[in-house]
Amino acid sequence: MNSQSIASNPFTITTPLYYVNGLPHVGSAYPTIAADAIARFRRLQGKSVLMITGTDEHGQNIQRTAESRGLQPQEHCDQIAASFKALWQQYNIQYDRFIRTTDPRHEAIVNEFFQRVWDHGDIYLGRQQGWYCLSCEEFKEERDLLDDHRCSIHTNRVAEWRNEENYFFRLSKYQGQLEALYAKQPDFIQPEARRNEVLSFVSQGLQDFSISRVNLDWGIRVPNDPKHTIYVWFDALLGYVTALLKPDEEPTLENALKRWYPIDTHLIGKDILRFHAVYWPAMLLSAELPLPGRIFGHGHLTKDGQKMGKTLGNVLDPVALVERYGSDAVRYYFLKEIEFGRDGDFNETRFINTLNADLANDLGNLLNRTLRMAYKYCGAIVPELLPDAIQAENTLMAIGIGLGDRVTQAYDALAFSEACEAILSLVKAGNKYIDDQAPWSLHKQGQQQAVEQILYTVLESVRLAAYLLAPITPQLSTAVYQQLGFSVNFNEHTLIHIAAPFATHAGWGTLPPKQALGEPQPVFQRLEVLEAVSS
Repeated sequence: MNSQSIASNPFTITTPLYYVNGLPHVGSAYPTIAADAIARFRRLQGKSVLMITGTDEHGQNIQRTAESRGLQPQEHCDQIAASFKALWQQYNIQYDRFIRTTDPRHEAIVNEFFQRVWDHGDIYLGRQQGWYCLSCEEFKEERDLLDDHRCSIHTNRVAEWRNEENYFFRLSKYQGQLEALYAKQPDFIQPEARRNEVLSFVSQGLQDFSISRVNLDWGIRVPNDPKHTIYVWFDALLGYVTALLKPDEEPTLENALKRWYPIDTHLIGKDILRFHAVYWPAMLLSAELPLPGRIFGHGHLTKDGQKMGKTLGNVLDPVALVERYGSDAVRYYFLKEIEFGRDGDFNETRFINTLNADLANDLGNLLNRTLRMAYKYCGAIVPELLPDAIQAENTLMAIGIGLGDRVTQAYDALAFSEACEAILSLVKAGNKYIDDQAPWSLHKQGQQQAVEQILYTVLESVRLAAYLLAPITPQLSTAVYQQLGFSVNFNEHTLIHIAAPFATHAGWGTLPPKQALGEPQPVFQRLEVLEAVSS
């Protein structure tokens, strides 16, 4: 695929812009791993990909947190943003843009967008009173609060009563257009459970929402009315647009939107679903900009069946986790063992058992013992077979022929667990096949052609599995490919150098005959239980 066709085939995906009131946690890493896996998969398909992540750094909560640490807000934000970047590197996450809402270019984009919506007549000055959750940065309706006016999301925080003058966005004006959007594009909000939540919320009637605060220094000032600061959501959501700019481009909407827009997929936590699936499209409609392809709301993580929290002493330290077990192990567990879109649990025993069974035993041992036999029986090269040497009824080939399409459909649907299960079905079949065929016995009988057919079939199965797992386990897949004699490195940011990458490598029968094989060695080290990684 040449560079011109790549450039005309863009794909843009975003993570949430993470709030910098504290250090990143496992819940932050989870959707970022998922976004990275999809970005890698699209690159394998030959698409030009832009993966956006970053931090939301304005608001009263940030200002108060910085003050409590004895820091200026910018100092606090600089420290926390750096910790996100460091963690993404540890998790082998290859983002293209890291946007910070304190970036000076972002203010220019926000002001231009604000003016568009203002000119459309959708911003007005009004008064808001009610219960306000500082952690959510949102006014709450009584129905959304627990006893004693505690926030239903931040249950340890009591909402504050406020009565203030704000600028408002006419969300109610767009109720009909949003309902028409959801009906015409049922896949706009995914998964279905999240879509149903939004439909239920919208059906109760949309109310205009506040987009400014007064008496707040830390944020972007409202154009022409500097005593007001733009409210966090009308600021933060535009970070997705600012991130589309090249680093040296003039910060205008025209420049930001000319190549990578509209965004294909927003990955967000279910707790901020309303802002992305209702507020954001309404804002874009007001500004007369195209809407994103889909909003996908993932679930929350628990540990040992309990919600994670410092009071319970069961917070999962994302740094300790990846330092102990490696990025591939953590990436694989979260995407294979948790259905993306549902809540999921981390249990360390299950984690270790899953990784050892799937990657060390099933995949790693299958490759290792097959390579050893190829060294012994075939002179350390890929067996040379005629095109029709593999029987049509061969069980591994039957699975492998359709596997690329099945896994593609799963990745397209963000069904990572389904993709992994499909891939592992080939690996498990490979272990059964080699046991049943017993090439070591056939070798003793002098049936060299049968031995070579078996070994080629198994090696090709391992290759195909490693290729399709590469978006999730790039280091392991690289090790597999290199032992099979390829010079591919799946950790590279782009794999355009592979000729017709997906069409060739996701198909059956790509392993070149007579290719020199690498020496057998473990591609995934078995994991052992040490002390818990809670903090």
